[in-house]
Amino acid sequence: MDRLRTLRTFISVAEHRSFAEAGRRLSLSPTTVSRTIAALETSLGVQLLRRTTRSVSLTEEGALFLDHCRAGISEIEQAYDVLQGRRSAPSGLLTVTAPVLFGRLHIQPAVTQLLASFPELRVRLLLLDRVVSLVEEGVDVAVRIAELPDSALHMTRVGEVRRVFTASPAYLAVHGRPTSLAELAQHQLIWVEDELGPHRGWGLDEVRRSGHAPRFSVNNTEAAVAAAVAGLGVIRTLSYQVTEQLASGQLELLLAEDNAPRLPVSLLFQGGRRNHPNVRAFIDAVRQHLRTRTL
Repeated sequence: MDRLRTLRTFISVAEHRSFAEAGRRLSLSPTTVSRTIAALETSLGVQLLRRTTRSVSLTEEGALFLDHCRAGISEIEQAYDVLQGRRSAPSGLLTVTAPVLFGRLHIQPAVTQLLASFPELRVRLLLLDRVVSLVEEGVDVAVRIAELPDSALHMTRVGEVRRVFTASPAYLAVHGRPTSLAELAQHQLIWVEDELGPHRGWGLDEVRRSGHAPRFSVNNTEAAVAAAVAGLGVIRTLSYQVTEQLASGQLELLLAEDNAPRLPVSLLFQGGRRNHPNVRAFIDAVRQHLRTRTL
């Protein structure tokens, strides 16, 4: 039990990035917490945490160790639940992150249904258009829309989205309808910028290299879509980002024969967490929601 208590202490320090906060939550003095972590690092022969006067952060070895600790604690808790006959209903806090627009359109509705079904569950939803570190930011599940590299994280695929070109009827009435990627060089383009690169053109690289500058460039997808609706030019987005505008007729689909590969929508979580009641319920809720939606 002492080893288990030590691991719980390490997890608390890592998640709260504070010896004092971990001690408060575990009813231990900061000195006891500090000594416990120091003894753990000595026994393992590696540094798990970087300490400064202002912050506590994980080393690379610490992040890996935290992943395995969480998985092990989860398995132990599930074993107690089974043997003691307790119902494994979702409860406590579940932290989820997702891209802003996708989260608003598809994750928040799933979370709303989840909260209605499980009164003991609390959800913290972080809508961010950046890649979040699950370990560093204490996230249980991350929604990612991309081809993902191999990592220590586990994932489950829940859908896929297409890349699409669209423009407003007013723009097409004035400038005509492009019938090929090559013709886009003759059109006014709207590009979406983000922190991952100067533009997210998805197939427009050749047009960009030709020196054809965009008519409008913005670092927010919803603003770019609004510009397309206003008739400023042709935009390329992910399909879910313009679903409402296509359905209302504000935008029209172009180049339907475009064969760009689809992008998977995946849920990422740390090893051993898939069977946690909170994570399992969230995965089921998202799958049920997306089953009745067109992405």
